[in-house]
Amino acid sequence: MKVMITGGAGFIGSNFILYLHQNYKEYHILNVDKLTYASDLKFLASIEGSDRYSFSKTDITDRAAVRNLIRDFQPDAVIHLAAESHVDNSISGPEPFVMTNVVGTFNLLEECRQFWSEGRRKLSDYRFHHVSTDEVYGSLGESGLFTEETAYAPNSPYSATKASSDFMVRSYHHTYGMNVVTTNCSNNFGPHQHDEKLIPTIVRAALSGAPIPVYGKGENVRDWLYVGDHCTALDLAFHAGRSGETYNVGGRNEWKNIDLVKAICNLMNDLKGGGPQGDYKNLISFVSDRPGHDLRYAIDATKIENELGWQNTKDFTKCLTSTIEWYLARYS
Repeated sequence: MKVMITGGAGFIGSNFILYLHQNYKEYHILNVDKLTYASDLKFLASIEGSDRYSFSKTDITDRAAVRNLIRDFQPDAVIHLAAESHVDNSISGPEPFVMTNVVGTFNLLEECRQFWSEGRRKLSDYRFHHVSTDEVYGSLGESGLFTEETAYAPNSPYSATKASSDFMVRSYHHTYGMNVVTTNCSNNFGPHQHDEKLIPTIVRAALSGAPIPVYGKGENVRDWLYVGDHCTALDLAFHAGRSGETYNVGGRNEWKNIDLVKAICNLMNDLKGGGPQGDYKNLISFVSDRPGHDLRYAIDATKIENELGWQNTKDFTKCLTSTIEWYLARYS
């Protein structure tokens, strides 16, 4: 099988490519990435010489480039992870989010539809897996969980563009009969994540003795999922998910931001020795809240658990510790 993965030099994409390469020896994987500031091919150095892996530096907003790439590689399936994803960046400059997340997704869908419709197999025999986010659902109060039936209510340019891409994928299934599946995941953590995200920001600031920024009072709640568990969910949804369906993927692991920051500081106290006055928590600094900051996200993963047998198996504390150790090595 020829599998094209977009955004494969990013955080989740690089982890998933390594996972697929290890577990599916019969697959040829094409990594398609624009190589933005958030991408790094060094994460995939271990498979660079593999005859089952190749790379193309391609911008999915370039329709002609997407067309040529698909017709040259002739993928049996596309797993679409490429996206602009940092909420703060979407607030200060939303245009790249519209171009990559909306236009880029359309380019992939339409060029796949046209090429796959010309083949000997039915259009429904191919697979398009769209990887999205729980942020499309908006904000929860103190109770409740996001399910696949939750109405979309995106509150940032980032989540609005991801919601648009979700609907575009849905439309290609219902209008053209394309074999699609969508997964909406909660906050991921693990190695390869870009420095701008919360956990690496905490580690980097602590190591340098700089203030550790926390929005508002740190009361915002997120559901944290280790990227390795996300990879197993993507595997199941891609191979066994029902066509046209959406599967929510979450860790059942809610943390207030301030509590997670303190937990990371405590781990760093153990791993590196205490920071200022013997405790990295002394570096915590509350800053003005992000505009439109959603209060709480939490995923109900019952559907993927019951239908596909997925389980969130990784121990959070162990995975968080190993993640901190990875960033300590990276920043030291």
